[in-house]
Amino acid sequence: MKAEIITVGTEILLGDILNTNCRYLSRELAAMGIEMYYQITVGDNEARLLSTLEESLNRSDIVICTGGLGPTEDDITKEVCAKYFGYDLVLHQPSLDAMME
Repeated sequence: MKAEIITVGTEILLGDILNTNCRYLSRELAAMGIEMYYQITVGDNEARLLSTLEESLNRSDIVICTGGLGPTEDDITKEVCAKYFGYDLVLHQPSLDAMME
């Protein structure tokens, strides 16, 4: 089984922060016997992320997206992935309530 990781974040591309998520995920996947073929970092840009998703999903069995999931305006991963797969994002109130406890 082939896997790859897409890390989203301009701050990672610019070297402002280390890509510790990718390191952790790669080790865990290897421990499960899943082969890592690619690790890609893409900035917070919708067009580039859509293109990267298309390429990744065409060549790998497992694609994991990490980063760009936070509360700031440039965090677009959820929205772009939902757009790619044709889904609308909706608030799941029970989950929000559980997090707020």
